[in-house]
Formats: sequence, structure tokens, C-alpha cells
Amino acid sequence: MTAKAFVEEKVMDDRRASGLSFGEAHFGTAQLGDRRRTKRLVQLADRIVRHPGETLPIKINDPASLKACYRLMDCEPVTHEAVLAPARELTMRLIEEVRGTVLLIHDTTELDYTGLTSLPGLGQIGNGSHRGYVTHNTLAIVAETREVIGLAYQKLAKRPQARKDETREEMRARPDRESRLWKKASDTLPASSKGQRIVEIADRAADVLEYLDALQVAGKHYVVRSKSNRRIRLENGEQTKLHDYVRALPAQDSKAIQVPARVGQPARSAQVSISWAPVTLLIPPAPRGEYRGIPLKTWVICVREVNPPTKVEGVEWILLTNVSVENSHDAAERICWYECRWIVEEYHKALKTGCGVQQLQFTTEERLQPAIALLSVIAVSLLKLRDVGRGPAAATNRATDYFSDLEVKALSLWRYNEPRTDLTVHEFYYALARLGGHQNRKNDHPPGWLVLWRGWTQLQPMIATAQKLGLGKCG
Repeated sequence: MTAKAFVEEKVMDDRRASGLSFGEAHFGTAQLGDRRRTKRLVQLADRIVRHPGETLPIKINDPASLKACYRLMDCEPVTHEAVLAPARELTMRLIEEVRGTVLLIHDTTELDYTGLTSLPGLGQIGNGSHRGYVTHNTLAIVAETREVIGLAYQKLAKRPQARKDETREEMRARPDRESRLWKKASDTLPASSKGQRIVEIADRAADVLEYLDALQVAGKHYVVRSKSNRRIRLENGEQTKLHDYVRALPAQDSKAIQVPARVGQPARSAQVSISWAPVTLLIPPAPRGEYRGIPLKTWVICVREVNPPTKVEGVEWILLTNVSVENSHDAAERICWYECRWIVEEYHKALKTGCGVQQLQFTTEERLQPAIALLSVIAVSLLKLRDVGRGPAAATNRATDYFSDLEVKALSLWRYNEPRTDLTVHEFYYALARLGGHQNRKNDHPPGWLVLWRGWTQLQPMIATAQKLGLGKCG
């Protein structure tokens, strides 16, 4: 199955073609010690995916159902790992069916629960004055289409208070050392197989020799943005510094890349020069982390903006990869893979803004952590909501192939003043975006997950009203 066919058949239709609801597909096999608990988790997921935002009492506005949610999270077998496991297993099955390139995108984000004073065991975050989790997430992406497959890994880590007199050896041996997170995540993830290439993508925080060495040993592919100006050896035997060397290389190609919006800076297109070369990373004299002590052969790609706008910091990516770069096509492909890293940042925004994960008010970590797992899976559905409308078959496939008749009828009644079931996926999504505030003008960008999420939230009261009016029973 090609990556394109995978997107059309697997990612876009996981709500209808399987015959399962969202909760059944992602949590139906959860091992919680009692089938009734699994059934409750499924019901809870199906309810929250319709109202993902705000606090739990707003997501679940029925007192009895809210109380049932609290009781479920209070059960000892209902842990973060147990709730997340079936969704991860689903992601792994979908990865196996892709024929092409799958990107496993790593990133960490901080979940702030400083206001929960009943949780003294949380770790320090931010500048040390806040408390919460350093959360490591790995998203699986189809490289060809940038469609989200699912959440492949999540770890809720606690940043410890390091002693001022801690030695280098003690730091290296510490099991909760934050630099171990990437290796721990990779150890749980699949490697490439016949007919399929899996590449791990990470930002500068993952430029850790321990992680790069572990990937090399496991035979896994990676593209990691370089942080350290490491000592390297060139093919002619000369030794120099990585960043100094690659910045001095002549440009071998150029391309345009999309730079996402930042605080005070709108999204823009940047023209960059590209150069690349094979290098060998040398072992530092003072060991940091745990690795074999063997120099690593890799490729380095330098991406530098040619003429950045005034008062704007120009783009510069120095990328390390063990997927060979022999020509301009190879270099451009590796850069495109790294550009997909922004998707995991969108995921973190969906988790925090779209699902309100930091608004949870549980009084124990045992209750809080499984709720985080539940919302983390639901946050992926917000990105998939966007992906369906951008799929190659959106203009021809019927919306009822992916959404219920009632959802399509309710939205068409709002948009076209009549209940219809003949909307295409494209028509459904632009109507949903319009409901969320998108203006649908010719020059507007395609609707993102946030505006679709707003529209989806607005649609739910209409569906409830339609059910009461018997619209769902119409022919």
C-alpha cells in the first residue's frame, strides 16, 4: 500500500470504515482489570472528543457522568500506561501498513500544574518556580503527505532538583537524567523494514551523543538538528569543528521553506541556501552520557537563509542525519522531513489549548496521569480533523463516508438551510471552518485544526438539538 493510499484508507476513515466509534477504536482493548471500566473509558472518550475544550465539568456537563469519570480515574489499574497502551498499539499497527517513509517526530513540552498544591511530588519546570511534568511525545507522520498517524510514545517525566555539588559521574549515572528521554523513547519504537523507511526527527535538545549512538547501534535512521559545535574528522583526515566547517561550505543548492509564525513574527516563506558533506563525529574527551566511545559517521546539512527580512533572525538549521545525502534531491528530502517537526508543536498546542490538559484539577498524580493520557490521544484527533479535509480525495468523497449522517445533516442545515447528506468532504470541512470563524475567501489559507476545532465545538449543540427534533431519523 502506498503512503497516499494509506492516508485515504486508514487515517481519514478511522471513524467510519472500521465500524467503531473513536473511543472503541482507540481505547476498546484497554486492560483495566474489569470490562466495565474499559466500557466507561470508551464512553468517556466518545463524549470528550465531541467537547474537547475547557475543564472536565464543561467537557462532561452531566453530573452523573462526571462523577463516573472521577471514579474511573481513581481505580488503581487505571494508570497512564494502561490508558495509553491501546492507542499506541493502534498507531503501531497503522505504521506497519505504510509502504514508504514514516517520520517519528520527538519533542518535549512542559505541563504546568503549579496550582495543584495537593501534588507535592511534581518536578520543577520553567525557571524552577513552577511545577509539573516534562512530557516527551512522539508523533508518527506519513512523510509523503504529512498526515498524522497517531501518538507513538509519551513519557511524563519529572525534572529533579540537581545538587550543586553533583559530579559529572553522578550526573551521568542518574536514572532520571533528562537527556535520557530520547533514547528511552526510541527504545520502544520500530526500526525500518522491507519496503518501509522509518526516520526519527528531533530538534536541538536531542543532539546528545548517547541518543545518536543508540540509534546507530539499533540500525535506525535519524535527522536531528545540531546544537553543539562538536569536534569532527573530515574524509581527508583533518579535524575541525562541525558548525565552523559546515558554515564555510559553498552553497550547493537552494530552496524555499515555510517558517511558521512565532511571537511577534507572522508565518513566512524563506529562501535558503543548502550545503552538505559527510563527517565523522569524534568522542569528546570528557564523557557525557552513556555510549560506546566509537566515532560516528554521519552527514551534515547546512540550511541558511539568504536574505532575511530586516530585524528578523534568519533561518539556520544544521542537520545531522545517517541517511546518506548524495545529491540535491537527497538534501531537499531530508530538509522536508525536518520541516515536519512543526507538526508536533501543533500537537502540543492542540493538547493544551484544544483539550485544556493543564486545566485538570485532580488531587493525586494517580488520578491526574491517566486523564492526561486520555486527552493526549484526543488531541491527536484534532490534528486528524484537519488532515481529512486536506486529503487528495476530499473533493470527491462523500462526507458521510467519514462522519455520521446526523453530523452532516446538522452542519448542512446551518450552512445551506436544509438537511443534506450529499456533501463532499471538502464541502463539509469548509462549512465546519466557516462555523469556526474561517472566512473561506480565495486568498485565505486552508483552515487549520484550531478553527476546525472551534467549528466542531459549535456543531455539537446543533447535533443535540437535531436529535431532540428527530432530524437524525429523517430519510
